[in-house]
Amino acid sequence: MKIVLQRVKKASVAVDGRVVGAIGAGICLLVGVEKGDTDKDVEALARKAVELRIFPDAEGKMNLSLADAGGEVLAVSQFTLAGSVNKGRRPSFDGAESPQLAAALFDHFVKTIRSAGFKVETGVFQAVMDVAILNDGPVTFILDSKAK
Repeated sequence: MKIVLQRVKKASVAVDGRVVGAIGAGICLLVGVEKGDTDKDVEALARKAVELRIFPDAEGKMNLSLADAGGEVLAVSQFTLAGSVNKGRRPSFDGAESPQLAAALFDHFVKTIRSAGFKVETGVFQAVMDVAILNDGPVTFILDSKAK
């Protein structure tokens, strides 16, 4: 599983011109589910995303977690994160999980974060989405369940 995490001032996602999810300050998570990902990967990255101390304290240092900062979450499924551009000019998506399994793991990811007490908004799985992100900082991290 790969996630692009951005600290945001606000973020939203729209489908067919209609906003389906929006948050204020918090984190936007672009989530790619890869073949072989498990519930263990999902739960580890869900925890990591909300526990990272990436919000400024009173001295401006990144010392606060999402909970400390009172932030919200926008999670958007993005299968292209599982793509490879190593050969040729056309991306290969062989590493992406099947839509059925990816949807179940993405749902588990969202439920894991919600069960920790966070407001989580989402896009629509497999839809063409317009994602608006007002990055704060900018602060951006890549989380990878395979990286050790």
